[in-house]
Amino acid sequence: MIYVSGALSMWGDRMWHFAISVFLIELYGRNLLLTAIFGLVVAGSVLLLGALIGDWVDRNPRNKVAHASLLVQNISVTVCSIVLMLVFLYKQWIESIWDGWLTVVCYTVVIVLADVANLASTALTIAIQRDWIVVITGYNRGHLAGMNATMRRIDQVTNILAPLAVGQVMTLASNVIGCGFILGWNLVSLIVEFIFLSRVYRIVPALSVKPPAPEDGQASLERPAERTEGLVERRGSQGQLVELVKSRIVDLPTCFIQLYSEAYTCKDGWRAYYRQDVFLAGMGLAFLYTTVLGFDCITTGYAYTQGISGSLLSLLMGVSAITGLMGTIMFTKLRKAYGLVNTGIISSCLHLCCLLLCVCSVFAPGSPMDLRLLRPFLDANSTLSAAGGMVEGQRQKHTYPMRGGINQPLLPDRSSIHWTNNTVLFENMPSGMEPDSYISIILLFLGVITARIGLWSFDLTVTQLLQENICESERGVVNGVQSSMNYLMDLLHFIMVISAPQPQHFGILVIISVLFITTGHTMYFLYARKAKRKPAGCLDT
Repeated sequence: MIYVSGALSMWGDRMWHFAISVFLIELYGRNLLLTAIFGLVVAGSVLLLGALIGDWVDRNPRNKVAHASLLVQNISVTVCSIVLMLVFLYKQWIESIWDGWLTVVCYTVVIVLADVANLASTALTIAIQRDWIVVITGYNRGHLAGMNATMRRIDQVTNILAPLAVGQVMTLASNVIGCGFILGWNLVSLIVEFIFLSRVYRIVPALSVKPPAPEDGQASLERPAERTEGLVERRGSQGQLVELVKSRIVDLPTCFIQLYSEAYTCKDGWRAYYRQDVFLAGMGLAFLYTTVLGFDCITTGYAYTQGISGSLLSLLMGVSAITGLMGTIMFTKLRKAYGLVNTGIISSCLHLCCLLLCVCSVFAPGSPMDLRLLRPFLDANSTLSAAGGMVEGQRQKHTYPMRGGINQPLLPDRSSIHWTNNTVLFENMPSGMEPDSYISIILLFLGVITARIGLWSFDLTVTQLLQENICESERGVVNGVQSSMNYLMDLLHFIMVISAPQPQHFGILVIISVLFITTGHTMYFLYARKAKRKPAGCLDT
């Protein structure tokens, strides 16, 4: 029932994340502005509210957290789908009201509802995949590893099939029908998930037991008992401070006192995250998000400029999903043979070795990298001194003749490439995009695809380390902060792309990405060295 519920939830999330990006592009005249705003709002909200979401998960009964998150997520997507259907059907009429401001209101409502749905999805993921699974497995490391791997396999499969399914509906029918399809899916999924999660909660009595503080002796899977006293003090300090504020600053409105309390909760959550034994492992995982070496819109768009067709890109995405599944299988076997910490070390080494192929692709034949384009500001003063110089400077910065696709802009002004979170939609594909050699792009994708074996094995390793080593009363807030860190590092990679958006810059982005990934794995190596000096845990393996 947990697997079915998780599959339904993941399928709905993947469909929605794919569709909302396409919808926002279509609504704004096939322009990227709304999609960029939506991405910024989603990342910023999780970054700011991740600790609060995790703290809310910690402080409430498990069934109420799961049900509330499920209801908010599905209702938000349902209402957002209805609004989108109305906008698509009556777009011209809406644009004529209030001099077009009603359109702005509709766009704002869509983005806000989609963001609320994402926050609720984050809370549900923390509750089920970071907390419920640990309790359901009876704190047995072997069973926990198996459930984590199975959930990740489901996620990998739905990541490919769900966007494909809703994309076919939108292509063969219309955007309105696509909205209706998502709406119907969420209503059915809501009922099934609600029933299944309620049933699991009744079957596993341990889920109804949620200690308010770690002093009950079940703080974590292997945390020493003497560490719990400091945790109790930290968790209790917030309430004491809020009471002090209420008693001494009586003139402040209640809303300001509550805001101060929430701010302190965020600070307390980040401090709790920093003081965890697995802090370096979690930070290492977050650093892996600052990369262009994945099957997102950046890498697929770059491949498009290098002459890779849409059908071949789809095939490569399928192959990458298979290698991701291989990573989950490798994780379970390595963990059983060598232990969890050593599994992370092996996965890290495999990941880094495969990414060396991506570094080689930067200097291989067919690579469009041109270091001379990294001097966009050297002639700034001279271009401002005369109009002719300014025109010439603009021509150097923005005009790229198409020669074998090497100088094709990665982000064209209009609709030759439509970006989404997971893929690229092609229209009027330019001719003459074949590079001088395909060696560079072959090495790049060979490295990206094979690296996913080590990547997903490492991801599962750190996920289970967080599950095992975080005390039960702090499991939510620490995982909330971990989600915030992941989003923060993901934002950095988009800032990198904005700073160097041309295909000639992509080689530099690859090298920077590998440096960030190497830093992340180095953090894990430091954690592993420290962890091996500690005595082993006392639970079943």
